[in-house]
Amino acid sequence: MRIPCPHCGSRGHEEFAYYGDASLVRPDPATADAEQAFAEFVYLRDNPAGPHRELWYHAQGCQSWLVVERDTLTHEIRGAADVRSRAST
Repeated sequence: MRIPCPHCGSRGHEEFAYYGDASLVRPDPATADAEQAFAEFVYLRDNPAGPHRELWYHAQGCQSWLVVERDTLTHEIRGAADVRSRAST
């Protein structure tokens, strides 16, 4: 599998570290149900089949954090962007 790093170009997945779902949002610790929300945030994950946004770190390259759009059924990479450019999406 090759990941199109926006800084380094297409690279083998061996250069990257996978960090999970890019759409997760850390719960607010000030809410009344914070303990339950954090337990779910840490331990409960969806296992999607199909297109998915993932967080990857280019550990053996430019050391950038990337949001990679990948199909979990076929492993087809549909694109990648620097996480800073995707922060508002």
